[in-house]
Amino acid sequence: MTPRDVPPQDPTVRKLRIGVIFGGRSGEHEVSLASAASVLAAIDPERYEIVPMGIAKDGQWLVGGDPLRALADAAGVRLALPTAAAPAEASASRAVARVPTAGGLPAGVAARLDVVFPVVHGPYGEDGTLQGLLELADVAYVGANVLASAVGMDKDTMKAVFRAHGLPVVPYLVVREHEWAEEREHVAERVARELGYPCFVKPSNLGSSVGISKVRHAAELADAVAFALGHDRKILVERAVVAREIEVSVLGNDHPDASVPGEIRPGKEWYDYEAKYTEGIAEVVIPAPLSEALVREFQRLAVAAFRAVDAAGLARVDFFLDSDSRIWVNEINTIPGFTRFSAYPRLWEASGLPYSKLVDRLIELALERHAGKRRAAPAPGDSRPGAGA
Repeated sequence: MTPRDVPPQDPTVRKLRIGVIFGGRSGEHEVSLASAASVLAAIDPERYEIVPMGIAKDGQWLVGGDPLRALADAAGVRLALPTAAAPAEASASRAVARVPTAGGLPAGVAARLDVVFPVVHGPYGEDGTLQGLLELADVAYVGANVLASAVGMDKDTMKAVFRAHGLPVVPYLVVREHEWAEEREHVAERVARELGYPCFVKPSNLGSSVGISKVRHAAELADAVAFALGHDRKILVERAVVAREIEVSVLGNDHPDASVPGEIRPGKEWYDYEAKYTEGIAEVVIPAPLSEALVREFQRLAVAAFRAVDAAGLARVDFFLDSDSRIWVNEINTIPGFTRFSAYPRLWEASGLPYSKLVDRLIELALERHAGKRRAAPAPGDSRPGAGA
């Protein structure tokens, strides 16, 4: 299914001011910068006024001038930086102001924005924290709300929600730091009895395969658990399945559409961080070579997963397809990688929606959802039964 095209903007209407937030405190800082470079290059300056907003690794905001270039230089990342990455009023000065975080957007910024496009992956960006900040500022923003973002980020809660909605998930166990410290032998026995080997050990709240290990034998479990606990106090141990990896992009609010599926061929034993971000290792096959029946089922399950967490705007849903043609829902990513070469926009390109139109559509969806939320909110002083409940 292909979403409707975005109509051209009326030239008599003022340009929308689009704040693009990138960087962040997570281990996916550099990935965020690459995504932001593509988004900034795709935003039509004839339709929108761009306000780039960076978040440094120490949490400080970078505003004014060209914060994307400043963060890329600080991180030692080489990007194809867009010439329109800075707002018009900054053209006379390239100075970037560093604003210490105080639990809110930089002073005066929210009032000047029509929509925010967050491109911050991982913790403190994709987990509901940034979305909560934007909710408090009462500004429209692209993507899932606080709850859906938090659920999508926490693999334990996400899989529990999927199960509750009847979606198939690979068998797994949740292990907390204190459980491993106090009941290590019991945990190891449960892993062997309920999951077996090989299995995967992964942090519950992290992305991009950071902190994940494949455990082939019981003797490797302790090191893998210690590695994952170094990233999160709650981890998952998940049965390993021999399967193809399939991804589907979802776009929309109340009536989401699913893209054609794509297949990830990792080029290694499994799709680890190196395979994801080292050019020439992994291959993305779009569209995936699947029967029409399987394509429809992947699309149905992708939309079901999107609705299960009450996502909005965009998400990428990742699946396993095992040798018995059984589909397992692996995870949902509410702010997926968004470079021009990332799977999410490539899947939509193959579905008939080019990158620049995809950006337009996401902005439109953000405005639509924000307007709907305002219509549903009770008026100040409304004393009708149930108002404001």
